[in-house]
Amino acid sequence: MATRRRIPFLLVAPTVLVLGAALGYPVGWQVVTSLQKFGLLQQFGQPPEWVGLDNYAALVTDPTLWAVVARSIVFCVVVAATTVVAGGLIALLMRRVGTAARLTLQVSLLVAWAMPVVASMTVWAWIVDWRRGLLNWLLERLGVDAAGHNWLAEPLSFFVIAAVIVVWMSVPFVALSIYAGLTQISPEVLEAAEIDGATGWQRVRHIMLPLIAPVLSIVLLLQLIWDLRVFTQIKLLQDAGGVVNETNLLGTYIYQLGTGSGDFGTSSAVSILMLVLTLALSWYYVRSLMKEET
Repeated sequence: MATRRRIPFLLVAPTVLVLGAALGYPVGWQVVTSLQKFGLLQQFGQPPEWVGLDNYAALVTDPTLWAVVARSIVFCVVVAATTVVAGGLIALLMRRVGTAARLTLQVSLLVAWAMPVVASMTVWAWIVDWRRGLLNWLLERLGVDAAGHNWLAEPLSFFVIAAVIVVWMSVPFVALSIYAGLTQISPEVLEAAEIDGATGWQRVRHIMLPLIAPVLSIVLLLQLIWDLRVFTQIKLLQDAGGVVNETNLLGTYIYQLGTGSGDFGTSSAVSILMLVLTLALSWYYVRSLMKEET
C-alpha cells in the first residue's frame, strides 16, 4: 500500500528535478551575482569582488530605480486590466455572433497572437513613425495637424502607444481563454434567468462572471506577470525614437544596467527586486486560487 502511494511521486520526481535545476540555477546565479561587484573585468576572467548587500543599499537610495518601479507597476496594472476587459468583451461578442463571424474572429485572434513580436513591432514602428508613419498620415487626412509629430518623444504618448501594442498582442490569449470558460456555462441556466426577467447585463454580472471567476483570476494573474516584465516592445519602441531614461520599465532598466553599462551586480539586484515584486503583485491571486482548490 505504501509503495503504491509513492509511485505518483516517483513518476513526477524526474520532471520536478529537471524543472528545479533549470529554474533554480539562473535564480541562484542572480542572487549570488547581486551580492558581488560584477562588471566588465569579471567577464574577462577577473574574480568578482564580494560586496554583500551594498548593491541593494545603493538601489534603496537611487531615485531613478523607484521612478522605474512606480512606472512599471502603473503600466502593468493598467495594461493588464485593459487586456482582461477587452478580452472579456470580445469573448462575449464571440458567444453572441453566428458561426461564420465567430470563426473569423477566432482565426484573426490566432493570427495576431501567433505573429512574432519583432515582426509585429516592425509594423507598429512604421505606423507611429513621425516622418512617414500611417498614424500621422491618417490624422492629417482627418484634419488634425500631426505632420512631423513624434509620438515616441513624449513619455505619456510613448506609454500610450506601448500600452496599445501590448494589449493588442495579449488580447487574443485572454479572449480565447474567457470564451472557453463561457462555453462551459449551461445554456439552461441562462435561459432560466432570461425567463425570470434578468437583463443581459444581469446575466453577465450575476451568472457568467461568478461561474468563470477562476478563468478570470488566472488570466489576470498571468497578464500581471507578463506585463510587469515586458521588454521587447518597450526596447524596440525606444530604438524607434523613445527617450530611454524617461521610458524605462524594469525589463529595459535591467538591460541598461547590465548589457548597456556592464554593471551586472546591480542589474542582478534589480532582477531579484523584480522577482519579489512579481510575487507580491501575484500573491493575492495565487492565494485565491489555492483557496478555490481547497
